[in-house]
Amino acid sequence: MKKATNSKAATLKFGSKTIELPIITGTENEQAIDIRALRKETGLITYDPGFVNTGSCESEITYIDGEKGILRYRGYDINDLAENCEFVEVAYLLVHGKLPAPKQKEAFSKHLNSHSMLHEDMRHFFGNFPDHAHPMATLSAMAVSLSSFYPELESIEQRENVDFKVTRLLSKMRTAAAFSYKKSEGHPIVQPRHDLSYCANFLNMMFWTPVNGYEPDPVCVKALNKLLILHADHEQNCSASVVKMVGSSDANLYASISAGICALWGPLHGGANQHVIEMLDRILRKDKGNVKKVLARAKDKSNPFRLMGIGHRVYKSYDPRAKVAKQMCKDVLAQLGVNDPLVDLAQKLEEAVLADDYFHSRNLYPNIDFYTGLTYRAMGIPTNMFTVMFAIGRIPGWIAQWLEMKADPESRIGRPRQIYTGPVKREFKPKHI
Repeated sequence: MKKATNSKAATLKFGSKTIELPIITGTENEQAIDIRALRKETGLITYDPGFVNTGSCESEITYIDGEKGILRYRGYDINDLAENCEFVEVAYLLVHGKLPAPKQKEAFSKHLNSHSMLHEDMRHFFGNFPDHAHPMATLSAMAVSLSSFYPELESIEQRENVDFKVTRLLSKMRTAAAFSYKKSEGHPIVQPRHDLSYCANFLNMMFWTPVNGYEPDPVCVKALNKLLILHADHEQNCSASVVKMVGSSDANLYASISAGICALWGPLHGGANQHVIEMLDRILRKDKGNVKKVLARAKDKSNPFRLMGIGHRVYKSYDPRAKVAKQMCKDVLAQLGVNDPLVDLAQKLEEAVLADDYFHSRNLYPNIDFYTGLTYRAMGIPTNMFTVMFAIGRIPGWIAQWLEMKADPESRIGRPRQIYTGPVKREFKPKHI
């Protein structure tokens, strides 16, 4: 791993003591104060709720500039990757640090196909989940249970064998996701096919039945590739941080990925795409599509209502992924001949938000969740599967982050500090019977 360079120092004065804290600089000239010696030298710790100003590691995987709306994987702009690559190529890029040559892509794709089936005994799990179980609950359970059925992967440490571990997880989690949908529909499980690509295989496992003669639509296959690429990694976000926090305890990759899925499930993270659709549906039904009324509610501080899919913790300009997702949504609906009133409402809502100084002054713009759910909906993917789709896309990023952490000699078990605000020492008085 390329290390950040040390340059200059920050001076901290506390009481009668003055210390020098190194300034480290990344390859994109991001600068950070190295506070590793802070507590040792001063007895102080930093206070940073949500860790919004705290760098937990050095990383070569993903670069974000929230002010300029930049997102790059391993140096490649997200727009270029979404336009020119398949998801399996981007997965390879995140894990290996470079795009695959044709032979490498072919070998990686063969690995994905050969490891796509689940152990037959795992299928019994699906019979024990209730039909109404959320697919994210099923997916997280499947992820951690893989360690029981494929324990040999835990002993694979050699970097040259990393594809074995990566492709098994990517393939089997995709299969488990499709199976969970079939279970919720009461349909027979569809096994993966050797002659289909990664994304086409997933759509086939989702929608083929013995009576419909389903064939994956190239329009949907292309859209799914783009959607998964947009979701593939996003630096040290909530779920990636959870994956690494769990992994820092030396827990196996399966447990770490399962924890990441649970973190992604939250409506303030990956679950937002599902909540955007539900919000738009409520606005259409209850508010009759009255955008002005909805914006007034959103700006009312006493009202708990919030606009889902608007604003982002990192991006203070238009989310670059949202730009791609918006255009893709329009293209998919046009090519499939779908007329969705929620899309019209979303566009009106976006235009109103962008024209309103309240949102502009607070740097609140549409994020990736605003349009991705609408595209999934047009493709026939049900709302409760949206976050599962996000998880499938994010798995290579989680794996890359986990592997990088394991290879980092400065990595330590995650253990944040706190500022205690509870009662001071109290006298214990025994009760006599």
